[in-house]
Amino acid sequence: MDYSKLVEVYEQIESTSKRLAKTHAISELLKITSDEDIEHIILLLRGRLFPDWNKAKIGVASKLVLKAIGTSTGASIKDIENMWRDIGDLGLVAEQTIAKKTQVTLFQQNLTSDKVFANLQKVSTMEGSGSVDRKVQLIAELMSSAKPKEAKYIVRTVLEDLRVGIGDGTLRDSIVWAYMPIEINYDSEKIAIDVDREEFNKVVEIIQTAFDKSNDFGVVALAARKGVDALEKISLIPGNPIKVMLAQKEVNIDDAFKRVGVPAVIEYKYDGFRMQIHKFKGQVKVFTRRLEEVTKQFPEVVQFVTNNIAAEEFIIDCEAVGYDAKSGKYLVFQHISQRIRRKYDIEALAKKMPVELNIFDILFCDGKNLLKETLEKRRAVLEKIVTEKKFEIILSHKLITSSKEEAMLFYDESVKQGNEGVMIKNQEGIYKPGSRVGTWIKLKSTMDTLDLVIVGAEWGEGKRSGWFTSLALACVDEDGTFLEVGKVGTGLKEKAEEGLSFGEVTELLKPLMKTEKGREVTFKPEIVLEIQFEEIQASTNYSSGYALRFPRVKTLREDRSPEDASSLERIKEEFDTQKKS
Repeated sequence: MDYSKLVEVYEQIESTSKRLAKTHAISELLKITSDEDIEHIILLLRGRLFPDWNKAKIGVASKLVLKAIGTSTGASIKDIENMWRDIGDLGLVAEQTIAKKTQVTLFQQNLTSDKVFANLQKVSTMEGSGSVDRKVQLIAELMSSAKPKEAKYIVRTVLEDLRVGIGDGTLRDSIVWAYMPIEINYDSEKIAIDVDREEFNKVVEIIQTAFDKSNDFGVVALAARKGVDALEKISLIPGNPIKVMLAQKEVNIDDAFKRVGVPAVIEYKYDGFRMQIHKFKGQVKVFTRRLEEVTKQFPEVVQFVTNNIAAEEFIIDCEAVGYDAKSGKYLVFQHISQRIRRKYDIEALAKKMPVELNIFDILFCDGKNLLKETLEKRRAVLEKIVTEKKFEIILSHKLITSSKEEAMLFYDESVKQGNEGVMIKNQEGIYKPGSRVGTWIKLKSTMDTLDLVIVGAEWGEGKRSGWFTSLALACVDEDGTFLEVGKVGTGLKEKAEEGLSFGEVTELLKPLMKTEKGREVTFKPEIVLEIQFEEIQASTNYSSGYALRFPRVKTLREDRSPEDASSLERIKEEFDTQKKS
């Protein structure tokens, strides 16, 4: 496919905030996309080179892109840097520089999406001596053939900052519009559709289920072209992580029981970090909630599941909880979070900061997809295959009850053990990857928190000079757009030994810098912080429409991806709950 067709859709999507308009534009592109192109077109629409289950990064710094622009246009690096400083978007810099470039390529050919995808995949996998120069040449080759607007989106894709706002829901519905056997009449003037809602919801569920199992919209789109039978043949694949199921929040037992029904399953809510563990073809892989593989960082976990789970293939959902090797008491998340980043002295750190696996769900076992089985049946599978061993691997501590009094006693017992509270679940509930549905509820004893992404900051002054301070925080809307909800500096320490420090956060943020004007800096959204707050207020000062009162940094959430950040919808719900209270 000619890359210009994809760029036309980028432009249409960037120019509107209307989800239906975005859905229509994408669906029209998908209709004319060949089977050979469909998977990489789906990825490029999202500014990615890999499906959701593969967290590999393109890994190209802005300075390397500056060189590529200079190489392809003949412009000086200094002039390009000055433009970047003024404009704040290297994509726009590339567009303007290409438009007035002094070098003219003879026999210039139209770029294809396949060529763009192939070059950028090569860039993402190059390593070793001379790789930087080869990456520059591969990007410059594309830029030399690119029209101005094509150059803009090539650069944004390279920097993993596409800025067009295509969420999972929009892409899912676009596949429905393009390929599923349902009549949808789109009114471009009113930006509205005429459709049988019941029929529409059925086919949406078919596409969503296929994505839940594959975590790959390219695979789903290709199957959708072939029909419902092909979609239903898509299966979970051990080794390819999928999004975990998420819980909603309630403030008391009564409301939780109303949501999930009784009798309910009540489990300890551990203050650890989520692990999704896969076994297949004799090997074990460990993934975080953000689907990053951390098998090497947790060699003991591999041994725990190898020695104590009697199945050849499985996908389990669990919480890795740190504990004090001397006292046996459970420890808070912050104590073991650094293990995710550790690349050296892993065995020593494992002894110093041991973890216990608390298994609470299973998604796949020996060839059988368990997503549609009830929680009761999934638990029965776990009880059959798991041999429990204290401080290595255990099943989540649970209670099944209809009694509020029993539930409260169980809650108090969990908190005394050092846990966050309890999870309350529907016995008949199925497992819905990536969803916050009413069958899982969390009750926490501590001040409420949000997981928010750092999108900006200010350079500090005085004794904090050289550090980023006043961190700008953002939630995420349904289209994947990050919207500011406040600023925070409280909770960060000046000395690393005292906890999460300004210096540590600064080092994490430096490689993610996008723009810098005076003391103000913006970042590629990547770093997630858990933020405590006293209250949510309506506000016109931030793009979300809300602001946090007295926010405080609790911890760095290395197990959270930016897409996992607290949603705008959740913030609205929290705000409405406050008003009712």
